[in-house]
Amino acid sequence: MSGPDDHVIVLFGATGDLAKRKLLPGLFHLATAGLLPDGYRIVGSTPARSAMSEDAFRALAHDAVATFGRSKPTGPVWKTFEESLSFGAADPEDPGPLLAAVRAAEESLGGASRRLFHLAIPPSAFASIIGMLGDTDLPENAKVIVEKPFGTDLASAQALNETIHTVFDESQVFRIDHFLGKESVDNILALRFANGMFEPIWNRDHISYVQVDVPETLGLEGRAHFYEGTGAFRDMIVTHLIQVLGIVAMDPPVSLAAQPLRDEKDKVFEALRPIEPAHVVRGQYEGYLDEPGVAPDSSTETFTALRMEVDNWRWAGVPFYLRSGKSLAQRRQVITLGLREPPLRMFATELADQPQDRGNKIVIDFGDPGWIAAAFLAKEPGPAMRLEPATMTFCYAGSFCEENGLEGYERLILDAMLGDQSLFTRSDGIEHIWRASTPLLENPPPVQPYAPGSWGPEPAISDLIAPHPWHLPEPVQMFPGTGT
Repeated sequence: MSGPDDHVIVLFGATGDLAKRKLLPGLFHLATAGLLPDGYRIVGSTPARSAMSEDAFRALAHDAVATFGRSKPTGPVWKTFEESLSFGAADPEDPGPLLAAVRAAEESLGGASRRLFHLAIPPSAFASIIGMLGDTDLPENAKVIVEKPFGTDLASAQALNETIHTVFDESQVFRIDHFLGKESVDNILALRFANGMFEPIWNRDHISYVQVDVPETLGLEGRAHFYEGTGAFRDMIVTHLIQVLGIVAMDPPVSLAAQPLRDEKDKVFEALRPIEPAHVVRGQYEGYLDEPGVAPDSSTETFTALRMEVDNWRWAGVPFYLRSGKSLAQRRQVITLGLREPPLRMFATELADQPQDRGNKIVIDFGDPGWIAAAFLAKEPGPAMRLEPATMTFCYAGSFCEENGLEGYERLILDAMLGDQSLFTRSDGIEHIWRASTPLLENPPPVQPYAPGSWGPEPAISDLIAPHPWHLPEPVQMFPGTGT
């Protein structure tokens, strides 16, 4: 793979939490891995009221990399990276300092470079920044990374897409979801399409249900202002879990190039049946109303579990269960595909005392580093034909050199520099998702309380998925070792 062309990377929101935790450390890790262009410059930008000097920005980047990075800020690579950093404030009515900083960065590279704008800013600021860029010549030879959420409903998503398209062509737009940059999510494509044991059964004839389960243990962590206007459904389900659903449910593309891959994923989104409010559980953890910045009568959900259906030939009638929320019992990222049970009459006596959740499953843990398991029934050693659950497991940890791996943001920023849109969301795809979400947004069921550290509101979440249980196997108990 050839490397990217020389780039000037502009980080809007350069002093924010995302830039400090992910973007600056991620860019430096790309530099240490030799994956940044031979010539690159990074320009930080904020509104003028938050402007800082070049030295202050370099100090901020050093602290961010030291605190959150995998590669420590030392040695010649850090010296080169640090020297690439500059700062240019920008207000919609005064882009002058940013223009000057970008021009200086380009001149230091010899003038022939591409531009990458990363909007690590609140969605409310997207329109003004896009408009500001449109009033300059900066969009020429440029690409733009847009952070989620991509709107809050269908109308706002359409308006946002229209605003972006007045300045940038869709081929220049990279709507980023770091879940899609995970090695373990990308591996779903390899698991499905490179293995004859899986693809023939990856359909409604053999799979009875699918779960995408992403519980979180953290609460608000001081993000009440953002979360009150978003909630669990917009924050996680629309932008992360449904995107993973698209990877799980898509038909085989003719190649893994961007257009065929995104065409097949967007066909899944177009085939989503409208979400029925009766198939949704919304929860709010006890104590949420006492969080600083939360309205005392807030009905914002901190938990969502729902049933979705993909109305096409491959998946008609197969329920997709999605669950995510704050302050839950564990932090997990798991996909479960429940296989249809074969006739087991000959084993009826042996199965009488088996748990309900005994069926064959394909389980994909897409947390870092992740693992894949096939759960099946096997004969327990002894004179009687007694069946017991068993698993075959592949674990990323210990199987490959993990130093070669990139975190989600690192992989996606590199892809954006290369102009590869394969793992980014297209405008029509996000609009299809919001269209399917409209019935729920217009008529949301009331929030139900749940205890922090639980799995959500009971018995509602168990009733939603019955007769199946939520399936979250413990990695340590189920897979005590590493490797295969």
